[in-house]
Order: sequence, then C-alpha cells, then structure tokens
Amino acid sequence: MFKCLILATLIASLIFLIIDVIWLSFATKSFYRPLIGSLLTEKPVMWAAALFYIIYVFGMAIVVIQPCINSASLFKTVYTGFVFGLVAYGTYNLTNMAVLKGWSPTVTFVDMFWGGSLTAVSATTGLYLAKKIIHY
Repeated sequence: MFKCLILATLIASLIFLIIDVIWLSFATKSFYRPLIGSLLTEKPVMWAAALFYIIYVFGMAIVVIQPCINSASLFKTVYTGFVFGLVAYGTYNLTNMAVLKGWSPTVTFVDMFWGGSLTAVSATTGLYLAKKIIHY
C-alpha cells in the first residue's frame, strides 16, 4: 500500500503541476489580470508557490489518495478529490472575497471549480496509473 501511495502521489503531483502551469500561463493574462489585475504581482513569489504545491500535494496524498487506495471504484477518488480541491481553493478565494477590496466573485467561483476539477483529475489519474504500474 505504501508503494502505491508514494507512486500515486508522485504521478498526481506531476499531473497537477503540469496542468496548473498550463492553465496559469493562459488564464493569468486573459482571466485573472482583467478581473483582479491591481491585486496581482508582476512576477509570482516562487518560494511561496513551491511551498503551496508541496503542502497541497501532501494534503492530496493524505486526504484523497490514501483513503481511496483500496477502493475498487474510481468515482470515490474523483468525488473526494473534487471536494478536497473545492474546500482548499474555496478557503483561499472566499477569504480573499471577504477581506480584500476588489476581489472578483467570478474569480472566486471559477477558481473554486478549477481547484476541485484539477485535484479530482490529478488524484484519480495518479492513483489509476500507480495501480496499473505496480499491479495493485
């Protein structure tokens, strides 16, 4: 089980990072900047971004992947991943909406859906591929 957890987490983290970087490279200019541009830095703070990914992947491993390893259904991983992402991204976005002037409700809801969807896809694909690779 531990080998499956580690492999699934590594695969899921790569998928998550690749898809998120692609999304952010397009969405920053066309979506985020027009809606919350005055709140954005010119360049991201890379150590903070890296720390987010490390903490988020750790959470995804413990809260989503590990409890779903013995499940025969992929739907449990999809559902759990979506809920975890929705809660995590919702915490960030709804807090910003509550305390920052000019935070966009559109950004809030799109980003929450994005976080849920990205986490569901990453965790499910990572676990599915890990099980196939190690014949779990």
